[in-house]
Amino acid sequence: MDALPLYRQLAAHYQQAIERGTLAPGSRMPSLRALMDRHDVSLSTALQSCRYLERDGYLEARPRSGYFVRLPGKPVCQPVAEPSTRLADPARYVGIQERVTSIIAQGKQFPVRFNLAAASGSPELYPTEALKQAMIRSLRNDPSVLTSSAQPLGSAVLRGVLAQRALSARIALSRDDIIVTNGCIEALNLALRAVAQAGDVIAVESPTYYGLLQILEAQGMKALEIPTSAQNGISVEALELAAQTYRNIKAVVAVPNFQNPLGAVMPDDSKARLVAWCEANAIPLIEDDTYSLLGSTDTPLSALKAWDRTGNVIHCASLHKTLAPGMRLGWISAGRWHERVAQLKHALSRAQEVLPQLAVADFMGSGAYERYLRRLRLALRDQREQMIEAVATYFPAGTRLTPPQGGLILWAELPGGASAERLFERAMCEGIAIAPGPMFSNSDRFDACVRLSCGLPYTRELNAAMRTLGRLAADLDG
Repeated sequence: MDALPLYRQLAAHYQQAIERGTLAPGSRMPSLRALMDRHDVSLSTALQSCRYLERDGYLEARPRSGYFVRLPGKPVCQPVAEPSTRLADPARYVGIQERVTSIIAQGKQFPVRFNLAAASGSPELYPTEALKQAMIRSLRNDPSVLTSSAQPLGSAVLRGVLAQRALSARIALSRDDIIVTNGCIEALNLALRAVAQAGDVIAVESPTYYGLLQILEAQGMKALEIPTSAQNGISVEALELAAQTYRNIKAVVAVPNFQNPLGAVMPDDSKARLVAWCEANAIPLIEDDTYSLLGSTDTPLSALKAWDRTGNVIHCASLHKTLAPGMRLGWISAGRWHERVAQLKHALSRAQEVLPQLAVADFMGSGAYERYLRRLRLALRDQREQMIEAVATYFPAGTRLTPPQGGLILWAELPGGASAERLFERAMCEGIAIAPGPMFSNSDRFDACVRLSCGLPYTRELNAAMRTLGRLAADLDG
């Protein structure tokens, strides 16, 4: 029998590597250039090999990214089920601090090798060198920033850049409409203090970021959990129903773009409807816009604030996930509550340190910022897709997951009512940290759900950790 053509021999070599798990599902195939150099073959041979593997289902070509590994007939998770309109009783919801503290304390008992619990990117994703150079330039241009008092609202230069950047989300602001904060968490704290007080009911998404539930409990407020879809975000219909039942709702808090933890994006017509309903009912709408720049494409997403004509939307945002986690910079545009928020900011924490603001303004005002964001989006898209494929491949049959179109996280629902907290405990023994669903609600509706971070590069070691996590989940299911 004649020997196989060279491209078939090369394809067989990589097919074997894929079947044995040496190249994990979702991982990037070596580039055509790397195949040429590694195996001393021509471009035509390398390309033919990849196309042959693609034909047989072992590779998937992605525009501008190259080839990625897949398994023929790979399993696909069914989407997370749409929520019912059952409402929660805010009066009985206390204890989220204790629940979250307990889970975090358990995590500290074991060394963590793979942190899949944090909704943040790995340090190498961010422009460390560019920010360092921007910091040096800013200090060289004005050394007095180290010894001068900071402006109460934040650096005018940074606020001007933020106002310009907000135009892509269809928000028209002046720099005087913006107050720089210590991340989005402080912005949310200020927004809630400005519009509500202890004992008030605040409508939130369900599930929602546990940090928001902690804020509400710390301020003595009650969280009314509104059913939220992994496809379309918070249910405006359920919110309208809630308002008929609970007539003392003092504010609504929503994450319209890549919601944490579901990853949902609200359609524009739903955003407009939510803004209009809150205005008609004189209920302040607090928007958390932390993740909107982390989509799979460069097409900008609209903020809720884009439909605000009366100042009823308080827009809270952060650079923590998109640019510089170590700088803890966020901002707030509080609409009709601007003066109240400015007074609260001064009373509670005073102005932010100036030098980081100048450095960030320097970088964000340059063309390098857009190029960096494009690289970040591509990297996160690849990491998300690899994590999605790993869940589909390794987790037990019946696991549900709605693939998000952006952001840093996945939300998976385990089959058979398996306990996410038990999976968390067993995974920690293996050095794998995850965020169990009970952290994201005061109810028991998400006891079988887990949030997984997509912020880590998908290495062979991480693939092995995902295989282990899937085995542990399958043991619980069994």
